[in-house]
This record gives sequence, C-alpha cells and structure tokens, in this order.
Amino acid sequence: MGLDYKEIGKRIASRRKALGMKQREVSELVDISDTYMSSIERAVSIPSTEVIMRLAIALKTTPDEFLVGTARYEGEEWKNVAELLRPMEAKRLEMARGLLTWLLEQKL
Repeated sequence: MGLDYKEIGKRIASRRKALGMKQREVSELVDISDTYMSSIERAVSIPSTEVIMRLAIALKTTPDEFLVGTARYEGEEWKNVAELLRPMEAKRLEMARGLLTWLLEQKL
C-alpha cells in the first residue's frame, strides 16, 4: 500500500480552501514557493515529510488528514513531532519519511 499523492494534494487543497486561504498565504507560512505549493496540490511534486508536517501546522490539522484522510489527534503531540523534524538534514529527513510511511502502512 503506497501513498496516493493525487489524493494527498486534493486533501491539502480542500483543507486550504475550507480555511479560506490562498496558496500564496500557505506557501509563505510553510516557507515554500508558490509554484511548489501548486505542484503539491496537483501531485506534480511529492512533498517531504517535513513539508507535510509544516503544511499541517499552517493549515491547523494533523498530517493524518493529508496522508490518510483523517485527523486523528485532538492534542498537540503532532506539533512536537514536527518540531523534531525541523532541524534535521536531508538524509535524516528521508529516513524519517521512510519510517513514517512504514508506520502508516502498518495495521495496528
């Protein structure tokens, strides 16, 4: 079971629109270009785990909402996880992405 980036992009766009935000506003909050934001929503680009986490924070939800279609966490714990990813270099972020992808695929 892989991630469906077209669905992820649709979920991000849907959440952004539900909050009445423009792509430019979100891209500024997440510190990515407008073009990259548009590419994520259209599934032209695959966002890193860190970008997914920053999008979730900017759009006041959890990464689960984008990745699997449900916002499962009521508390703030997901923000703590996002903050752990922020200082990581590219190699460690890729490892974290792999781990998170694996966790999402597990039937718990």
